[in-house]
Amino acid sequence: MHLTRKMRATIKHVALAMLFLFAFATEQAMADRVKDLASVAGVRNNQLAGYGLVVGLNGTGDQTTQTPFTVQSIINMLTQFGVTIPPGVSLQLKNVAAVTVHADLPAFAKPGQTIDVTVSSIGNAKSLRGGALLMAPLRGADGNVYALAQGNLVVGGFGASGNDGSSVTVNIPSAGRIPNGGTVEREVPSDFLTRESIVLNLHVPDFTTSKRLAEQINMTMGPGTAESIDAVSVNVRAPIDPRQRTAFVSALQSLDVQPGQVQARVIVNSRTGTVVIGDNVRVTAAAVSHGSLVVTISEAPFVSQPVAPFSNSGETVALPDSDVSILQEEASMFLFEPGTSLDEIVRAVNRVGAAPGDLVAILEALKQAGALRAELVVI
Repeated sequence: MHLTRKMRATIKHVALAMLFLFAFATEQAMADRVKDLASVAGVRNNQLAGYGLVVGLNGTGDQTTQTPFTVQSIINMLTQFGVTIPPGVSLQLKNVAAVTVHADLPAFAKPGQTIDVTVSSIGNAKSLRGGALLMAPLRGADGNVYALAQGNLVVGGFGASGNDGSSVTVNIPSAGRIPNGGTVEREVPSDFLTRESIVLNLHVPDFTTSKRLAEQINMTMGPGTAESIDAVSVNVRAPIDPRQRTAFVSALQSLDVQPGQVQARVIVNSRTGTVVIGDNVRVTAAAVSHGSLVVTISEAPFVSQPVAPFSNSGETVALPDSDVSILQEEASMFLFEPGTSLDEIVRAVNRVGAAPGDLVAILEALKQAGALRAELVVI
């Protein structure tokens, strides 16, 4: 079929348009929401902590002889209710446990709302199962009470013991949670509605991501709206009217931004042998030999007896007999070409059957040789 010059030009333009749309769609597919990349400065949770008593336990509470603060707390509580304990009376309590209570107070939480609380034993209570927390004030870092906690505990663990001292414990019975067990009593002050601008802080510091975030905001909201301050923070001019500011932040968090490529990094957990290799890790030309030497020493003592049985001419003695064997595995050598990628590294290491510990040694040797183009982080 013969195509005219006009038809060929049309097909070329259509192909270029499809290529542009494909590239745009690929870029959009790799983009992340601002809500997932950054948080608004000052909008965060606040930690609360308190002290309380859990009562109603089935004999699994604190041993009062070893935890005197539990008895002191019970006496103080009874005094507030008008009950006086005569001097010299020793309380033997088995159904009470002293606990710490902690919770996270969400940003903008209002009085009357409820939050989840976690209760943990600080004495020698065996289990908090079946107990109820009495009213415990939860304080912030400034010492003010922001919530009150009370309710029945939900404990995921349990334990059982026998008279002979044997015991079985599943999970942790000395800690539990109270869903919606805390009631907010005070609102945390916030300047979110009074500041002239808001600051977006990236979860992962990166200059490229910070720059692209500011550019995307300016492209969408208007020039001069956002300014990249550093690798973490982006300053954004926001409406002064509180009714418009919430909608403005909502629109910001819905924007899509393509983050910059992460730094090439290899993470090694020295305790578990876990190795995580980033996508941008590269290796220059290097040859690696993998092998090991195994030395085994076994003892098999034997008994030497006199020549004549039951004679007095000698003694029966035990003599050592050591067996030493050496096994050297065949060393496997593999070559890394310049610019070797993550996939090739993994396939090469798996091909020689290297264990996690051997992989750590190989990576450390490559780093020392200057062939590993990545930051090696040992945790």
